[in-house]
Amino acid sequence: MKNQAQIIPIPREETAQPRVEAEIVTLPTKPVVRHSPLLRPLMQRVLPGLLGIGLLICLWQVAALNSKNFPTPWQTWQAALAIFADPFYIAGPNDQGIGWNVLASLQRVAVGFGLAALVGIPAGFLIGRFRFVANMLNPLISLLRPVSPLAWLPIGLLLFQRAEPASSWTIFICSIWPMILNTAEGVRQIPQDYLNVARVLKLSEFAIMRKILLPAALPGILTGMRLSIGIAWLVIVAAEMLTGGIGIGFWIWNEWNNLNVQNIIIAIVVIGVIGLLLEQGLMWIASRFNYTSR
Repeated sequence: MKNQAQIIPIPREETAQPRVEAEIVTLPTKPVVRHSPLLRPLMQRVLPGLLGIGLLICLWQVAALNSKNFPTPWQTWQAALAIFADPFYIAGPNDQGIGWNVLASLQRVAVGFGLAALVGIPAGFLIGRFRFVANMLNPLISLLRPVSPLAWLPIGLLLFQRAEPASSWTIFICSIWPMILNTAEGVRQIPQDYLNVARVLKLSEFAIMRKILLPAALPGILTGMRLSIGIAWLVIVAAEMLTGGIGIGFWIWNEWNNLNVQNIIIAIVVIGVIGLLLEQGLMWIASRFNYTSR
């Protein structure tokens, strides 16, 4: 006989679960604070910078209280107001306002940096394009690049017999290396397919340089220029301390001889701000010519 399954009905009372009535409790809600689109970047960028400046001023105040001749931030601020009240005065060949000294330093930087760009960028193209030129110049670059900037100043004084060209020469020889190396690396990074197409089209070397190498290597060129402008501005201050005349470096050395330490601190801030503006300007130009994003 086949076994037949029997279905035993379960009473409804045994299966029914007891009803539990839940009490709904309303929680207090906090109002949602919505920041404006401009407030959040302001809080993320400006506020940390202000905190860093405040920390620096506090450390500065502590150092001034524990040193006999070190000026306080308030004394330096008062001296800055007096200096920038008339930054372009002229009281003699070696007694001029800080504005004229900064302009003289910028002029030397422009000359040395411009000459370095005129020589360094074409040299970088040749090194990156031709292996023979790279094998010829790379040992010289490796030998001369680590030399201290101030070691080149006596060579400039010997060659030009004057302080003015010697300072520009020092800037030139120290700021040329980043341009050469970054330009050469930018040329080397160009895909070989581009050069193969140029070879098939039988383009001249000048056309290859103008239509292929220059656009593709432009980010590397601008990176080298950005590094070089920082080196140039760094070197000119040290060179002017040794050569004398008019310039922000000589101004610092003159203030040290007069024991005006607060003026030296003001000059340090001015040098930092100008160097930052120069670098940020070149970074902005580099962002306008980003070849890889096109």
